[in-house]
Amino acid sequence: MASVFEKIDKVKPVYDMVYRGVMFLCKVLLVVDIGITCMAVAGRYISFIPDPSWSEEIVLTCMSYMAVLSAALAIRRGAHIRMTALDSYMPKAVVKFLDILADVSVLILAVIMITVGWRYASGIGAKGSYVSMPGLSRFWMYFPVPLAGVAMVVFELEALYSHVKDIFVKEEK
Repeated sequence: MASVFEKIDKVKPVYDMVYRGVMFLCKVLLVVDIGITCMAVAGRYISFIPDPSWSEEIVLTCMSYMAVLSAALAIRRGAHIRMTALDSYMPKAVVKFLDILADVSVLILAVIMITVGWRYASGIGAKGSYVSMPGLSRFWMYFPVPLAGVAMVVFELEALYSHVKDIFVKEEK
């Protein structure tokens, strides 16, 4: 059984690469967000700096990407808020079962985010445009939800695998 886990462990660099890619995207979005916000605020008070009408909508869109993608990153690190106050009083098997149940629930949520989010992005989003930028589709405003859903699926599969591996590897020792 351990050889199966050794073979599957070779996929870990793919998870690492996805994590680094999502983290890089969040960092770029944060820099863009800060830059546009600084320009917009400065443009209100300094006459030669432009205050573009599109700045608010783009900042809000970048923030929505960062919010949902950073939530997906937190899955991998196990940094989400969770109730662990009673874990020390429960049997280890129950705690492991509840961890797996929570991961399966989040995986189901991620699949819902992908399907419903894509429906909204390609439906409602594709039909509209930003108020201040009529040439830019609102698809990009709705797209963070299915994108984060994909990242969540990747990171939840890794978390579930690690829980299953812990169960079987400990039994073999």
